[in-house]
Amino acid sequence: MTLTGRLRRLPIATRMLVSALVLVVLVLPAAGALLSWNFREAVNTAFNERLESLLNVVIAGVSYDVRQDALVTSRQLGDSRFDRVFSGWYWQVRDESERVLTSRSLWDQRLAVSHEPGIAFRTVTGPRGEQLRLLERDIRLPNLDDILHVQVAANLDEVETQIARFQTLLWLSLVTLGGLLIVLIGLQIRWGLAPLRRIERSLKAVEQGRQPSIETDLPRELARLAEAINTVLERDQRLMERGRTAAGNLAHALKTPVAVLGTLAERLPQEQEKAMRAELKRLDEAVRHHLARASAAGPAALGAEQEIGTVLEPVIEGVRRLAGRRGLMFQSSLPQGLKVRIDAQDLQELVGNLLENAINWAKGAISLTGVVEGDWLVLSVADDGPGMSPEERQQALSRGGRLDEARSGSGLGLAIVTDIAALHGGELRLEDGTEGGLEAKVLLPLTHLHSGP
Repeated sequence: MTLTGRLRRLPIATRMLVSALVLVVLVLPAAGALLSWNFREAVNTAFNERLESLLNVVIAGVSYDVRQDALVTSRQLGDSRFDRVFSGWYWQVRDESERVLTSRSLWDQRLAVSHEPGIAFRTVTGPRGEQLRLLERDIRLPNLDDILHVQVAANLDEVETQIARFQTLLWLSLVTLGGLLIVLIGLQIRWGLAPLRRIERSLKAVEQGRQPSIETDLPRELARLAEAINTVLERDQRLMERGRTAAGNLAHALKTPVAVLGTLAERLPQEQEKAMRAELKRLDEAVRHHLARASAAGPAALGAEQEIGTVLEPVIEGVRRLAGRRGLMFQSSLPQGLKVRIDAQDLQELVGNLLENAINWAKGAISLTGVVEGDWLVLSVADDGPGMSPEERQQALSRGGRLDEARSGSGLGLAIVTDIAALHGGELRLEDGTEGGLEAKVLLPLTHLHSGP
């Protein structure tokens, strides 16, 4: 099967779940990337604004002491990191005459000056190799001719730590959210498709004969579908019953003309009467054969389960009386409580024809047994008659509806049994019996069976 064919046969729940999974996989990472970028920009902007505030504080506190010919500051930045050596937070003020004023944290190190015009941000390497965000600008003091270059720098580890912590929490949250979404969508799909599963269970109940029609207590759209299915099922049931009734009526209608023709044949010369009776026999067998095929119900999609022993009881009793009149011993052994979803008339026709053939050929005994073998119900009818050769068995099973090739007394019944078994997904096998006669086995699949209490 091609990939397109497999995709077309995917269950609806799988289709919806895969679609939701694709949506979650595409949307959540995109949303996460956008949130991460926005957070990074917000943190960097806040960090830059903080550096700019610190730079303004440094500028406001710096002055030039003419008597000492030195730069001095009168303000503290209020952050102990500027007093801790090599803390990563530094400020520096210097002029063109190499006068320098620095924070205690810078110790004996100096920040490189770029002399870019205006306020400039850049990333530099600190005294201990750390990455610093540096803000610098040039200013002039009223009592100093030289230009002062003021710088404030801070370690970027704080920014990266905040961003990393946020991204960790963000992706953990998104993964958790994605998992919850998949679970909730799965539950939503299960709840949404629950009416379809109810229809499936209802159809199985109808098939098994536990209810006459599909329930319609469903959402509006599916209720209309269930009503349409019920209408079709009812129509098919009526057509099936009408067909079987018509077949029965036709059988009764043909009996009288055939009997009249038989009576008229008696008035014919002997040779013509013999030929006429032979043709009438062939006609009678053909009518019986095709009427039996037409009246067979096939798989009992709407039939109730029936216990096999109860269905076959009248057939067994009738055969027992007939066998007694002919001096034959008849034994039957059927599983107790075994229920089968096959039309009662079909099962009686099937077993009745096999038993009729066995009676016609048995010398002293016939038997009927039923066993469950794996996935099959096996119904066996055996006799102690002459049996059939392999060629005769093959001919009897392969000839279809050609009655003229049938072995006398067995071909019509076997043809009917073959057709009924095939209608129910089974088959007929002819084997050598244990008593030297013929053993006919009908195999029916267990999909039509139910083991009752």
